[in-house]
Amino acid sequence: MGRPVKEKSLTQQDVINAAIACLDKEGEAALGVNRVARELGIKPPAIYKHLDGNAALQRAVAITIWRQYIEWSRQQTNGLDNPQALLRAGGRATRNFALLHPNRYRVMTQFQLNPKDPVTSVLIQEVFGFLKRVLQSYNLSETKLIDAMRMVNAAITGFISIEQAGLMTLERSTDDSYEVMMDALVVAIQYIQQVDS
Repeated sequence: MGRPVKEKSLTQQDVINAAIACLDKEGEAALGVNRVARELGIKPPAIYKHLDGNAALQRAVAITIWRQYIEWSRQQTNGLDNPQALLRAGGRATRNFALLHPNRYRVMTQFQLNPKDPVTSVLIQEVFGFLKRVLQSYNLSETKLIDAMRMVNAAITGFISIEQAGLMTLERSTDDSYEVMMDALVVAIQYIQQVDS
């Protein structure tokens, strides 16, 4: 992690980058002003010029990670138009992000995005925009669209959470199980499309 030459040259992005570096190395407990200040080789008050304490630091980190994840997913699904291919690629992108950055993924998914917050509402629109893009060809009603989005989100985040907790101990490849789940989601969306609600 490169350190600013002087505290005066420190930017908010420097602080966030240092916090993410601490998170990657040590986990969520490292997301504090004092720990990040040590990482940067500065005194904690210098951070308060950019972020107002631990809560603001954690919020800024979570929002940055959400942006990283959205960009990662965009790159992994770029050029795909087929809804089933998009769903599978998006599901793989999410799991691969979690495998590459487990601490970031946990912080990201534990941070509640608020639709009334102008910053996080943009992130919500990005995520839901992708899911709507995947599901639009099914011509789902608004209610069925919500059901399908919740199901997809719960399946993917649930699988990843259980995997990260080390609870998948049976002798079968988790990669294979994940692919079966993604195939099952395609069938489940078709079921939602046909069932009367």
